[in-house]
Amino acid sequence: MADLQDARVAVYLDFDNIVMSWYDRVHGRNSYSRDRQRITGGSGEPEIAARLAAATVDVGAIIDYAASFGTLVLTRAYADWSNPVNAEYRSQLVARAVDLVQLFPAAAYAKNGADIRLAVDAVEDMFRLPDLTHVIIVAGDSDYVPLAQRCKRLGRYVVGVGVAGSTAKSLAAACDRFDAYDSLPGVLSPETEKKDAAPARARARKRSVDPSGELLERALRLEAEKDGDEWQHASAVKRLITRLDPAFSEKALGHRGFTDFVKAHTDVAEVDDSGNIVLIRLAPARR
Repeated sequence: MADLQDARVAVYLDFDNIVMSWYDRVHGRNSYSRDRQRITGGSGEPEIAARLAAATVDVGAIIDYAASFGTLVLTRAYADWSNPVNAEYRSQLVARAVDLVQLFPAAAYAKNGADIRLAVDAVEDMFRLPDLTHVIIVAGDSDYVPLAQRCKRLGRYVVGVGVAGSTAKSLAAACDRFDAYDSLPGVLSPETEKKDAAPARARARKRSVDPSGELLERALRLEAEKDGDEWQHASAVKRLITRLDPAFSEKALGHRGFTDFVKAHTDVAEVDDSGNIVLIRLAPARR
């Protein structure tokens, strides 16, 4: 297996699965099935619009988490993009260079075949791109167990991401690593969202003033979550930041180097440059 600096990552999202599962996580078990006709009918009911807004999937959190493992070689999302619910996400996904794969359901309530198409594409990609080191499957269906097992047999490190309470235990067990969508940096669980709604809005307003500080915080959280270490090498954090935002440049922001950039964000991070290797971690107030 190549080291992290050389890791090359393929990401496959069963987008319908994640949207429906998160809707159920926010509003209660089987909520999407009960509301399906009203959701897909496109009637624009205020109640349904509010419920969909409350269950919005944070696409950026998923893509950023995937990027923490290495360079994203390809990212594909599978869904019926003519569905108004999914169509709301198209611009976000395209902005993150996600390839949208169109699927059409055989009938109004039939499965759209995402698991079959996704699995076929993933296996083909592993043979077509032998330098792939990581495969990330964003789904919760047990139908993906054979795919996870095949990816491991072909020497890839398999990461699964699914919504808590809607993920098959067999899929989690088949992966080398499995994380709940709820636990990704930047994603608030429904319980936390309700309890901390006002503070969360205040934090969002504060971060919107300095997007580079928000980027630094997300990178530090992703590195700490992945490695389990509080202190991170500054060079590793910078590599991750440039994967999250290829346009990032500390010099363009008025800093001589990356360490100076971090030191300018004392509300986000603290620096230990007493040794040969510069280390950084989240500021106490952000932990």
